[in-house]
Amino acid sequence: MAKIISLVNQKGGVGKTTSAINIAVNLAIIEERTLLIDMDPQANATTGVADLYGEVNNTVYDLLIKKTPVEDCIINTQIENLDLIPSSNDLVGAEIELVSMMAREYQLKKILENMDSKYKYIIIDCPPSLGLLTINSLAASNSIIIPIQCEYYALEGLGQLLNTVRLVQKHINKELTIGGVLLTMFDSRLNLSKEVSKEVQSYFKNKLFKSVINRNVRLSEAPSFGKPAIIYDANSTGARNYMQLVEEIVDRVK
Repeated sequence: MAKIISLVNQKGGVGKTTSAINIAVNLAIIEERTLLIDMDPQANATTGVADLYGEVNNTVYDLLIKKTPVEDCIINTQIENLDLIPSSNDLVGAEIELVSMMAREYQLKKILENMDSKYKYIIIDCPPSLGLLTINSLAASNSIIIPIQCEYYALEGLGQLLNTVRLVQKHINKELTIGGVLLTMFDSRLNLSKEVSKEVQSYFKNKLFKSVINRNVRLSEAPSFGKPAIIYDANSTGARNYMQLVEEIVDRVK
């Protein structure tokens, strides 16, 4: 049975998309069949691996709104065991178009129910909002990973996110769990990073991953070349951080 994990935080710029890409790629590299779904209209996860695939014919928009068969929306990448369902800015209008649909919160869940035998992991990059696209992702997921950047206002908005998760657990997806909280943009030279780390640790306790994602130039550069960190520079700190994180995810998400 596929383990469906959403990367979610309505606050932008927290490393959510970078994490989704690098988690999915590293899972594929350790020979776990993995599907990366870009649910964000900004399509950053799609462009972040653009060097790994060719032509795009159908996107998440076609899948959700036009009811294009999922098989026609999946792109095989150059990385064995990694497939992608891409996004585009067409998805901007999907929030409005989903409103009138029956069982609108369950559209993605219904689609993914038939994917269990094909993939071990399905990683979903959610948009930086708590609208219907994110709700669809949470309804379809077994667990979520919350990236939190080690900067001022790190915990801002988290109360709203956790309240949304609780409502989804109560009314839509009783099986949904918080798989882990991930510290990103960590800089061991800064007291601020250490203070945020302590604050998050005291709040989330054992939900906090031991692995942290350090602030790293190579990690920031990689998306502009359409490559994940491990292919752009496998020896970079960021690439090694995500390798460690994936080991922890595999161990934790049994």
